[in-house]
Amino acid sequence: MRFLKSEAGAVVVWLIGTILLAAILFPWIHQAGQAFGEYGANGNLKPRLLDSWAESARNADSEKYFSRSLYAAVLLLLPWLILRLRKLRSGPAQDSAVLRKLPWKTRLIHLASAIVLAAGMLWLLGGALRMAGAFAADPDPAGFSRVISKALMPAFFGAVIEEWLFRGLLLGIWLRILSPGKALFTVSFIFAFVHFLAPPDGSDIADPAAPFAGFQMLGLIFGHFLNPQFIAAEFLVLFTVGLILGATRLRTGSLWFPIGLHAGWIFAFKSFNMLHMELESSLRPLWIGESLRSGLLPLATLLVTAGICHFTLRGTKGGDDDPRNRATI
Repeated sequence: MRFLKSEAGAVVVWLIGTILLAAILFPWIHQAGQAFGEYGANGNLKPRLLDSWAESARNADSEKYFSRSLYAAVLLLLPWLILRLRKLRSGPAQDSAVLRKLPWKTRLIHLASAIVLAAGMLWLLGGALRMAGAFAADPDPAGFSRVISKALMPAFFGAVIEEWLFRGLLLGIWLRILSPGKALFTVSFIFAFVHFLAPPDGSDIADPAAPFAGFQMLGLIFGHFLNPQFIAAEFLVLFTVGLILGATRLRTGSLWFPIGLHAGWIFAFKSFNMLHMELESSLRPLWIGESLRSGLLPLATLLVTAGICHFTLRGTKGGDDDPRNRATI
């Protein structure tokens, strides 16, 4: 097919290959992780960091192991995707597919203001839900150092990596062959789909070490997408997140503002979970899920955030018109 010989076709092949490779790797990574965890349980690991990793591997469930398998598959197949794109690429990129080099002052303003906006709006929602009785302060909250290591650091690194991949590489590719609106919709769907390649909570398989255990996990995952409540309360939220991040990348011509939004959301989500506990509430499961990441109220908060971004970034120029200040994706 002609489509498969295009840049967009290469992305589709890479995505399908990543999912299948993750299923193949899953039983092997599960066995290796469990073996590493048992080795650490015998006191064989002296550095505190390695001992912590061993404990995490020992206590991880099948869902976490599949997530790790997916990350491993992404890293293994990403070089193929990059080489394939270089071979297929020809001709100059359209203006919308170009990232502009902003002055450092502008970059820092975009990054800081986006972090404050995203984290602030999500924490405001959390405070309102706490007043409504959906959450309560954890009697044994995480300490400052744990919040830094488990919330702040993952927020920063996760935002940088995912924005480079989704709003930088993938959106830049789709912008070469589609209008900005269609490219934004396509990449946002891929973003949401990849983030929910996980089985429903509480589901498990009998033997994670079996050769086809990864494909059993895929069956549970795709069955999840047949649940209307899942689509309305969770998938739609992530799809909206992708739309907002992609729209701010197009509006600013840069990744700095979407990186800030992404980092702010992750930090607020993780830190709120570490300091609060879930309570029974009539708001669940439609208005709010198990966390600030799912439900119609988080979706409404995202829409308000999108409106603020739209008006504050109106008229924003991504950078100078000088071609030397542009970096092609």
